[in-house]
Amino acid sequence: MGAGEPSSRTMMSAHCSGGSRGQGSVAGDLRAALTPLLERAAARGRPTLASAVVPVEAADPVALVPAAWALGLDPMLWLQPSQRFGLLGLGTAWSVDAAGRGRFAAVQRAWSGLLEDAVLADARTPRGSGPLLLGGFGFADAAATSPTWRGFEAASLALPRLLLTITPVGGWLTASHVVEPGTGTDDAIEEMLATWSTVVAGARAHMPPGPSRDTLRLVAFRPGAAEWRDSVARLAGAVGRGRLDKVVLARQVELLASSPIDVPVVLRRLQEGAPESTVFAVCRGERTFLGATPEQLVSLLGRDFRSMAMAGSTRRASDPATDGLLASEMLASDKEREEHAVVVDMLRQTLAPEAEHLDVAPHPVVVQLRHLQHLVTSVEGRLREPFSVLRLVELLHPTPAVGGAPRDLALELIAEEERHERGWYAGPIGWVDRHGDGELRVALRCGVVEGRSATLLAGCGIVADSDPDREWQESTMKLLALGTALGRVAL
Repeated sequence: MGAGEPSSRTMMSAHCSGGSRGQGSVAGDLRAALTPLLERAAARGRPTLASAVVPVEAADPVALVPAAWALGLDPMLWLQPSQRFGLLGLGTAWSVDAAGRGRFAAVQRAWSGLLEDAVLADARTPRGSGPLLLGGFGFADAAATSPTWRGFEAASLALPRLLLTITPVGGWLTASHVVEPGTGTDDAIEEMLATWSTVVAGARAHMPPGPSRDTLRLVAFRPGAAEWRDSVARLAGAVGRGRLDKVVLARQVELLASSPIDVPVVLRRLQEGAPESTVFAVCRGERTFLGATPEQLVSLLGRDFRSMAMAGSTRRASDPATDGLLASEMLASDKEREEHAVVVDMLRQTLAPEAEHLDVAPHPVVVQLRHLQHLVTSVEGRLREPFSVLRLVELLHPTPAVGGAPRDLALELIAEEERHERGWYAGPIGWVDRHGDGELRVALRCGVVEGRSATLLAGCGIVADSDPDREWQESTMKLLALGTALGRVAL
């Protein structure tokens, strides 16, 4: 996954916790559960999904990544350390790509079509287990053309062939296979069992990653400091003249390490350094999109949904007194409150027509992360009618927290001012299950790693009284959220 030195692919013993089910037991359980489902699917005479879930030992997902990458499985990781919840997808049983304004609906239609005739086990299993899609969407409706984003389409989600789900009460393994007419099923089961056994046997031992000794050199950045100041001034002027309420300007930096970046080690640093965030990684061959995002776009369970407004930022301080003072100043800042209110208003106006009831917190609170503090307002409610989480994503993306308001004008100005493609930066990333439930987050504090290279992106909300130098400093702190996990870097 990502590129590392040959030694980074060395298979080591797995670190596991939780249950005590051995690999032999898992193999027997999976054969017993999956065989009749595959036989029923084969009898349909048309491509049919069969999927089964069995309990497994709660293996550490990050520890399994190196072996999964070594096998060419393009692993996909979704990890929420503070919630003790994780997903690791291994291989692809089925996938869907889409582009254009209808990309969210296109993904849902394709997914619903696959599930319509699927042969699935009847047993109830925990949230996040069973057949589900993992992946993400670009910020824009069209796929980025830059080589950095090759393989990361405007919408690209996959049904993992094997899915490890970790919850506070144990682990589950979901095996999925699309049976084609006229093909046997025994080989499919044995292949999946062999893959799982190899990945677990080849897992890295859980060792604290420690401070990085890698030094990364800044080789390119877009825009430069002078261009940034000019862009911020123009956009702030547009807000001041009443053309729009807010717009988000992003910048990109390119880094080069002295040796190949060890992606699993970076993921471990993110896991331990940002436990309140969601750590994610999507592998496309030697290229990996990864990060640790604090911002939830939307989560859906049945008809109950959750979202948040996260906008308004300030730095952290090394001593508690200064840290608290900075938080108080942010809460009292007209600029930060204005930027935040634009996002809250958009969420309220967008979700209210779809909701049987909607609860928006009356006041923002300060959420403290490792490098920054943010204003956050929680939003939750219940849908009038059930529909997929992807429908909510379609309604909400991009929120003013990453785009602007009014949306269309903000996107036009972003296209004019930014000298790079956002790709999957600030796009929705996450998962959706067979019921339409799931969670997608905004891909922030993120970048693309390939070999010795890393491309990082971060943005700032611009309003009428935005100061270019202060916004530059804020974006630098956001870049460091991933930059410090990669190694020692001066931005």
